[in-house]
Amino acid sequence: MSHRKFSAPRHGSLAFLPRKRCRHQRGRIRAFPKGKEADSPKLSAFMGYKAGNTHILREVKRPFSKLNNKEAVEAVTIVECPPVVVVGIVGYVETPQGLRALTTVWAQHLSDECRRRFYKNWYRSKKKAFKKHAMRNYPDGKDVSVDDHPIQQKLKKLEKYCAVIRVIAHTQINLVGLRQRKAHVMEIQVVNGTPTQRVAFAYNLLEKKVTVASVFSENETIDVIGVTKGKGMEGVVTRWGVTRLPRKTHRGLRKVACIGAWHPARVSYSVARAGQNGYHHRTEKNKKIYRVGTGVNSAKKEEEKDLGGNASTEADPSTKSITPMGGFPHYGVVNEDFLMLKGSVIGPRKRLITLRHSLIKSTKRVASEEIGLKFIDTSSKMGHGRFQTSKEKELYLAPIRK
Repeated sequence: MSHRKFSAPRHGSLAFLPRKRCRHQRGRIRAFPKGKEADSPKLSAFMGYKAGNTHILREVKRPFSKLNNKEAVEAVTIVECPPVVVVGIVGYVETPQGLRALTTVWAQHLSDECRRRFYKNWYRSKKKAFKKHAMRNYPDGKDVSVDDHPIQQKLKKLEKYCAVIRVIAHTQINLVGLRQRKAHVMEIQVVNGTPTQRVAFAYNLLEKKVTVASVFSENETIDVIGVTKGKGMEGVVTRWGVTRLPRKTHRGLRKVACIGAWHPARVSYSVARAGQNGYHHRTEKNKKIYRVGTGVNSAKKEEEKDLGGNASTEADPSTKSITPMGGFPHYGVVNEDFLMLKGSVIGPRKRLITLRHSLIKSTKRVASEEIGLKFIDTSSKMGHGRFQTSKEKELYLAPIRK
């Protein structure tokens, strides 16, 4: 026995204090990755909705590993990512106190799902948000490309003074099968290139749809930010993982026996106490992208729309969509573009997930490994699924009598 901290370490981490309910449901990006001036500008983040889980079969390509050239079954999470719409540009000036917003350029047309975000009660409101802004900054008959136009003056201001350029984008929540109509809005930083190139890149995206395939690619590692599944009020054994007291303990055994000394006459912050568990803001680093899938609705060919073969592989050429038979439990059908991420993702189904380019790139061999999928499971997730497609089920079972 060298020291008590090794023989009997404390239970639970103090790194995530305070363990309280998050004030917002959308995962917030506290830091964006740094870009290079030599590279072309691009967006550094995206938003999606957690649909559910399935499993895949793949052949591991990892030289000098015991798993090399062997098949492995792994769990994956499907995140539905309909295209986001860029509606604004905001520039920040670096000051000794941090970043300060200098000016914002808004698009002429904002959809109702975006404008709902600016109201507490859309039904009772007058629905006039950004009407005066459009009349003032986009007068009828005036060309926006003219130098004396107020929008062009703001863009020049952004190019001259701002070190950080971000676009304001919102999700198309009406494309996802949720009851909510209010879109989620966030700022996404433009990385790489000079300030002039970043402003031009952002201005070209105004009122346009940005797909997830233009931001992320397969075999890439990304950071996943979101709010975990809420558990409510829970005791110390579940919340902190402390040891239960002996069976005959008076007044309960799922407790902390000693909560501190007489003096100082207060309970220390480091003592495990009962309280809120779950619904915390968390970031998972370096999640591997196994597939950037094209949605059935956004498929280019009519054949792909009819068949929906976005879950097919070379080894399994049967035409099937990523949605399992009967749909994802408590979510439904995935019709839009999606990301397939390795392992689990924080939060319950339907939760908004913020996806960001890795802040700290992983140097492990697993992170640089190329993924070759052999099989994607699309059987029913409501029980012990047997059939991959409805056609397969029809061929196996006898025809139903009418």
